[in-house]
Amino acid sequence: MVTDPFAGLTPPARGLIVAGALAVVLVVMRMAAPILIPLLLAVFIAIVATPALQWMRRRGVPKWVALGVITFVLVDIGSLLALVTTGALEGFRDRLPTYQERFLVLSEQFGGWMEALGAEGSREAIPELLDPNKVAAVLRFMLSNASGFFAAGLLVLLAVVFILLEANTVPAKLRAAFHLTEAGDARLKRLTSAIKRYMQIKSLTSLATAFCVWFWLYSLGIDFVVLWAVLAFFLNFVPVVGNIVMMIPPVLIALVQTDLETTLLVAVGYLVINTGIGSVIEPRIMGKGLGISTLVVFVALLFWGWLFGTVGMFLSVPLTIAVIIALDASPHTRPLAILLGPAIQETAAPVAAPAAEAPLDEAPHTDG
Repeated sequence: MVTDPFAGLTPPARGLIVAGALAVVLVVMRMAAPILIPLLLAVFIAIVATPALQWMRRRGVPKWVALGVITFVLVDIGSLLALVTTGALEGFRDRLPTYQERFLVLSEQFGGWMEALGAEGSREAIPELLDPNKVAAVLRFMLSNASGFFAAGLLVLLAVVFILLEANTVPAKLRAAFHLTEAGDARLKRLTSAIKRYMQIKSLTSLATAFCVWFWLYSLGIDFVVLWAVLAFFLNFVPVVGNIVMMIPPVLIALVQTDLETTLLVAVGYLVINTGIGSVIEPRIMGKGLGISTLVVFVALLFWGWLFGTVGMFLSVPLTIAVIIALDASPHTRPLAILLGPAIQETAAPVAAPAAEAPLDEAPHTDG
């Protein structure tokens, strides 16, 4: 007979126990972040790749052949991204002194204009806000650690292969290990289906965003359009702030490379692309939504970013979906799942009109 471990405890005592356990879990997860981050990336990449594996298996392709095809495609995509990004970063580093000279001239002009409006010290403050030396330091760090990024990518790829090998047996193992009921099995299917749908749709919309960014910047003659397209693809996964952050580097490059009119066109193009894809097309494909309120999406971005860094920001939405479904499994934590979920539409009960009164638009007209 299973007894309630919280039986006999007051609600404040239960809250303290849950808060203490949650704090311990978060500390352990933060300490284990170097191990958890590659595994999380591998899990979500495997979720995206699973439909392709199942499609090949249904057509009689042997498992090892299907896995080999998926691995080959993932390696090709990763290698192409690495080559394109590294080449673009090296070219950007070579052009940085030219951009720096132009930026200093523009900052001097803008600072003088700000001081004329009464903002004293603007000539010195603006170059410090956007220090080109810091940009150069970031570029040197990324190029010098390219081998480390390659090793991390190889580790993630191996984890993806092993996850796909066990993908068909995981549900049965979970049912046997945790004695899942029909409700628990339904939650597990709901979790995998929601994450799979989100990752697949987000990947397609991110690819569309990257293509539109590439086409627009290429038509305007902006330097390193492939680099900004790759940046747009990845930052489109980051909710709330990703669409804003992706436009800052190309707008600054357009400012130091071209004129103010072209810079405004670059900014307007980003606004149109992000609004059209993120606010119109994507919600229509997603359907009724992800079951997360807008405020929770922003808080989740901060929380998962603090816990897992940049990868946590990329995966903040699917991780939050998993947490909400897990909280909904227990009556003790279901109120938290409701609070994290979407807004509840409250509809007032219709008030019946008196039988003796006819609606105004149906009242008989008289000639007075």
